Amino acid sequence: MIVDVHSHTPQYRHAVPADQRVVNTAWRPDRPVVASVSWDDYLMHQAPAAVSLVFNVAWYPASASPYRDTPPGGDWYDGTVNDATATFVRAHPERLIGFMALHPHDPHCLDEFERCRTDLGLRGIKLGANYQNFDPLEARALAIYERAQRAGLPILFHQGTSPVRDAPIRLAHPLLIDEIAMRYPDLTIIMAHMGHPWQADTCVVIRKHPNVYADISANFYRPYAFWEQLVRASEWNVMHKLLLGSDYPIVTVQETIDGLRGVNRIVAGTGLPRVPEAAIEALIERDALQLLGLR
Repeated sequence: MIVDVHSHTPQYRHAVPADQRVVNTAWRPDRPVVASVSWDDYLMHQAPAAVSLVFNVAWYPASASPYRDTPPGGDWYDGTVNDATATFVRAHPERLIGFMALHPHDPHCLDEFERCRTDLGLRGIKLGANYQNFDPLEARALAIYERAQRAGLPILFHQGTSPVRDAPIRLAHPLLIDEIAMRYPDLTIIMAHMGHPWQADTCVVIRKHPNVYADISANFYRPYAFWEQLVRASEWNVMHKLLLGSDYPIVTVQETIDGLRGVNRIVAGTGLPRVPEAAIEALIERDALQLLGLR
């Protein structure tokens, strides 16, 4: 069964109004991205995934959102970002699992955690310290990790760089996850984007910690780096810790799968190492729900 562990809640329930269509040229080097999408757009482009994890981001301020003209639900203290995800998931419970968006600086953050867990049925957490501009090791963030570990909810962290100018890159470095995992060894963590461009650091972190995984979302369109990071993962014996993720609407599931299956094209006819095809197919079919405690 194919599981996409990294996708974003669509902003529109119905067709996107023509005057609300947002195209972003910063996210991908190969083509522009249509950032404003509907429920139908999402469901169409999520094929062939059987199940997808979906979430919003608790932006602060709302103007920091990469969507700019269509911020996904309001400011960080506005729980509508989580209601939007829950509403979408409830409409398609067989295909979707929702994660909550939290901000550690919200004085009601832990109350929102409980509301999302009990009332909304959201089953994990999405955090992006660089986007949300918080220190991943500050006390308010640690309170979220402690609560998540106690409740058995996984956390997906944005990891690595971003073109958003107001997002401090240092707050999303993979080695910070090593610090978190040492403090909370039973917390299940997904490191998004394999920590690009620090994929080597991500490999050593997921190798070290049994409950820490990485997704390969939004990587295939940099072919050399994509091949190199999967070779590194093979050499560090952590291919089994990698999870399929798309980062929709930036990337579709099918694009991600095609990119994985074509990863060795760049070294065709050379003596350079190849990523084992069996490991690629195992990654595509990996039961992420079982690994993350979401089965």
